Amino acid sequence: MDLTFLIRGIAVGFTVAAPVGPMSLLTIRRTLAHGRGYGLVCGLGIALADASYGGIAAFGLTAVAGVLVGARLALGLLGGTFLVWLGIRTMLARPSEIALADDRPGLAAALLSSYALTMTNPMTILSFGVIFAGLGLTGGSVAEAAMLTVGVFVGSFLWWIGLTAIVGGVRTRITTRALAWVNRVSGAALLGFGALAVGIALGWV
Repeated sequence: MDLTFLIRGIAVGFTVAAPVGPMSLLTIRRTLAHGRGYGLVCGLGIALADASYGGIAAFGLTAVAGVLVGARLALGLLGGTFLVWLGIRTMLARPSEIALADDRPGLAAALLSSYALTMTNPMTILSFGVIFAGLGLTGGSVAEAAMLTVGVFVGSFLWWIGLTAIVGGVRTRITTRALAWVNRVSGAALLGFGALAVGIALGWV
């Protein structure tokens, strides 16, 4: 058993999670609004989704991959539409209302929504497939594929632990005015990402 597969999986998971995208903005916004623990749960959902796609690529489940890629239109429309709605809701939210417990979805809902949103981008599996092939991580044993999958989860979750720790650390220093601008900017970005996802799904982009 080659334990370097675990290490390489961690590196891949961290690398895939690090680029700033809609899920990063969503996690940052939720951490600012509801605290580090809430943001960390969102990160956990994303890491689980990354591990799901990484596992599909690592185990060579081409049939599942084919179904997901074939469903990219429906998934793209679903995920894009939700991001558009979320972006508009974020831009319109008032900072004084955001931290209210009754306005905050439960932790289970945060976990499931972040997992589902990440899974609505089936092209992610192609990214893992290309990365694994480029690093020579294909064609291994079941144990090696399992280590890759676990590594992807660990690497991705490490990124979200670090990000939420940083954002959570400065949360109490952010004024209501600054948080309002965070809502506007992140909401506009989420709206843009959602519109782009819908445009790609429909072939407009």
